Amino acid sequence: MVKNGVEVVISVILLTSTGLLFLINRYVSLSQVFADPKFEYNWIIFGFHNILGYSTVLLPGYLVYRYIHKINYFNKAGHNGLAFVIRKCFESDDTIDCANLAVSNVPQSRTLLQDGLLLMFYFVGLQASFLTWGVLQEKVMTQKYENADGGTAHFTDSQFLVFVNRILAFLLSGFVVLCTRQPTHRAPLYKYVYCSLSNILSSWCQYEALKYVSFPYQVLAKATKTIPVMILGKIISKTKYESYEYLTALLLSLGMLFFMFDTGNDSKGSSTTTLSGVFLLCSYIAFDSFTSNWQGSLFKQYHMKPIQMMCGVNFFSCIFTAISLLQQGGLLRSVRFMLDYPAFMFDCFLLSLCSATGQLFIFKTIATFGPLIFVIITTMRQGFSVLLSCIIYGHEIHAVGIVGVFVVFFSIFLRIYCGHRIRTKRKRAQTAADLKI
Repeated sequence: MVKNGVEVVISVILLTSTGLLFLINRYVSLSQVFADPKFEYNWIIFGFHNILGYSTVLLPGYLVYRYIHKINYFNKAGHNGLAFVIRKCFESDDTIDCANLAVSNVPQSRTLLQDGLLLMFYFVGLQASFLTWGVLQEKVMTQKYENADGGTAHFTDSQFLVFVNRILAFLLSGFVVLCTRQPTHRAPLYKYVYCSLSNILSSWCQYEALKYVSFPYQVLAKATKTIPVMILGKIISKTKYESYEYLTALLLSLGMLFFMFDTGNDSKGSSTTTLSGVFLLCSYIAFDSFTSNWQGSLFKQYHMKPIQMMCGVNFFSCIFTAISLLQQGGLLRSVRFMLDYPAFMFDCFLLSLCSATGQLFIFKTIATFGPLIFVIITTMRQGFSVLLSCIIYGHEIHAVGIVGVFVVFFSIFLRIYCGHRIRTKRKRAQTAADLKI
């Protein structure tokens, strides 16, 4: 009876908090507060709506987490369905043979050539996936779609695109996890909530920032992302960086700034940079830097496979975005638009496929080379996107831009070389120490 009573309390906490937050968000969404589209700070209202939708999952989960730890639930829980779900959500699996786990997760030694080839493969995969994704994204968000009656309309709900991307990525990764042999999953599911939420918020801030700053200046801001990634790496996962890593990060940022300032200096048709745009760009960089560092920390702590990380992150991303869309009515509107305009459905599928493929390369890169290397690759992607824009729209590249390109590639090759030298010295020192023993 005591156990049943505890589970009844947990059920009541979940139902009442979820129901109350759902009703509040529906009321706020339908009240049309500050609905004027010309209102400069509308993003604050939209962001508040989104966060209120996400809190429908976050707050009940937090309340349950606090309650089960207060009553020491894991030592009292039975073996029913609710206890199983709570254990998976909040308790790590410590029943695995740690000695075997450590042996199975020892990184294989690779030569400089193997490191270079593997990094090049991930680099090309990421560039191909996300450059294609960027072109499709621009197409979906800017072109008019025509229905069977000849009517045309624009699609404007970017959060629905995030939701569709996450759905396909979750289904793809879930299928691979179920059909292939994977190491036992040890991480409690709530650990994925942090990077899932930061990933959603970074995407949202990126979309919203385009309303206040031009594309070249948004890309310009992203070029400096390696520095906050290193700062958060020291804070979150206590990562110790070598002096050459700071040097190469600084060189990379400077090179990208030179290149994009030279090629992205076309102010024609660009929007005025405002305080809102600056705040949204800073928020995007902070959230995105946190995401990659948190994922890198989970890889180190729980020795999971990249596909498991992809499945866990996208599982919660689907839940967050779906609930937010339902409460704001955006899900039904977007589905109706998809049914009325079949061409949008096809573009949406291609967009999601590129996003899912890109995520596979993201998690493999973070697991193999760490979050800093991943950010370096994505920072270079921003440069390629501007270069692609120069080719398509006829922007000129001057001497400053060419110097920037050389600085970028020099910083990357310098990082690979220095990293290999340091690893070689450490292996020799370890071998010498073992021989003395």
